[in-house]
Order: sequence, then structure tokens, then C-alpha cells
Amino acid sequence: DDLSVVVLAGGSARRFGSDKLAAPIQGSTVLDHLLGRLPARWPVVVVGPARATDRMVLWVSEEPAGGGPLAGVAAGLTAVTTPFVAVVAGDMPHAAPALVALEAALRSSAPEVAGAVGVDETGSANPLLAVYRTSAVREGMPYPAHGVAAKRLLDLTHVEVTVAGLPGRDVDTTQDLAELDRPD
Repeated sequence: DDLSVVVLAGGSARRFGSDKLAAPIQGSTVLDHLLGRLPARWPVVVVGPARATDRMVLWVSEEPAGGGPLAGVAAGLTAVTTPFVAVVAGDMPHAAPALVALEAALRSSAPEVAGAVGVDETGSANPLLAVYRTSAVREGMPYPAHGVAAKRLLDLTHVEVTVAGLPGRDVDTTQDLAELDRPD
């Protein structure tokens, strides 16, 4: 396929209190729930410490670690060879359908549109739930990206797509996990 996925899996999970990506959800883990629902044709690059997963993925790390989500995206881009790249936080277990919709939105946009970005019910755009033209992200990426806010990706020309319900939600707390631990 001509689309790869960069999954960000390197955060500290301070609010959750433990490794939220390993937390159980529907007989799996938060990370595996997401990975298992991504289209099989999409190669997946996961940025963070390597761990066992049910899906074959390519693991990469940001150098130095701890630079934030945008630094993670930059690290993931080093392994992407496709013209389109989906970006998703690893703590969004139900995000796969949103990424499919975002891909369709970007493909139906004019060539100068760099991305399709998910927007929640409150109107907040999430640059970590998006599909971009890989070349545009590379050109717009600050180097180094360490410590730069991920919202910098919103400076790219993009269309916004409303992502309602479970696909747009992430796990920050144990209460979030309890609310998301239901079929998507």
C-alpha cells in the first residue's frame, strides 16, 4: 500500500500511573487493540521501547528519548517510505476507523492539501490523529523536533474531519480506560 502508520508509543503515562499501552482492554492490550484494527495492508512503525505485540511492526526510537510526540513523529518518519503517513497515538485503541476516514478525506482533497486531521466534538484538532502527505510533513518538520509541540503539524495546510465517539478518544486515566473498554 502507499500509506504507512506511525504509532506513538513512548510517553510516560504520568496521569495513568503505569504502562497504559499494556493495560487490558477487551481481552487484549490498549496497543494491541489499536494495532489489530489497522488495515493489514498498512505497514506500521511504532515509536517507543520495543515490546511484544500481536502484529508485526517496525520499532524505532527517538534520540534522545523523551522529546515529546513531535519528536516521535520525526523518528517514525525515518522508517516511512510511502507517500502517505497516518499518525496516531498508541493510547487510542479505537482509532482505526477514524484513520480510514481521514485517508479518504485526504485522497479526495486537492494535491496542495498536506493532511486530514481529526477534530473532536468540541472542535479541537488532534495532529496525532491524522493522515498526511509524507513529503509535506518532512518539509514542515522542525529539526530537531525535540520539545516542539505536536500542534506544529497544524501549521500544514489540512482539512478537518470530525471524529466523534470512541475513535477519537484516548486513554489518559484509568477512568478513560473503563469508558473505552467496550466494543467499537
